[in-house]
Amino acid sequence: MPRSGPSRAPRTGHEVRRTRTPWGTISRETVVDAAIKAVTSGNYEDMSIRSLAADLGVAPMTLYRHVRDKDDLLDEVVDRLLARVWKPTVSRSDWRAWIIQAADKLRRFLVTSPVALYVYLRHPVVTPTAIRRMTAMLAVLRQGIGDEEKARRAYAVIHAYTLGFAALEVARSGWSSAETTVDEVTREVAAFISPRQFRDGLGYLLDGIAG
Repeated sequence: MPRSGPSRAPRTGHEVRRTRTPWGTISRETVVDAAIKAVTSGNYEDMSIRSLAADLGVAPMTLYRHVRDKDDLLDEVVDRLLARVWKPTVSRSDWRAWIIQAADKLRRFLVTSPVALYVYLRHPVVTPTAIRRMTAMLAVLRQGIGDEEKARRAYAVIHAYTLGFAALEVARSGWSSAETTVDEVTREVAAFISPRQFRDGLGYLLDGIAG
């Protein structure tokens, strides 16, 4: 009588293979959507091509068919996020108010989205939304100033002011003027970096540019 072989233990949950995403269902848009979800719910520094591929249920090399690298992906993420928030709500007929609001919206975006500040400080941003925003700002500045070359120089100054202010605001975000040991002079200096001061300073810039 033949001996029966050893009985096999039942499979455990750890042995079940992870379901892979069907071939051909991943696109650049799919990858960017997943990256947006990852960076808005956590730290963009922790996101990698490998971790994103695991979230999507594909091999890391699959993602490289759609994005060059992590920086290319972050550029696209910031472009999508910027498209949601950059447009001013005031009329272009009030060119100063429009420019101030446009700059303030970018400042708030950079302060509240660490990935955006990272991208903007790392290299010039020339994504489609950034170019549309720049084109619109140049058109409004030309309307208000009446000179093409002055409008371009004004845009450069406003852009540099906005990035620098946002970077300083983020760098000091952990400091609190509510501490009992802080003296009045320190509180006054701390107030130099505030949303209101940003708008006031931009107003002074526009006064000098238009004058």
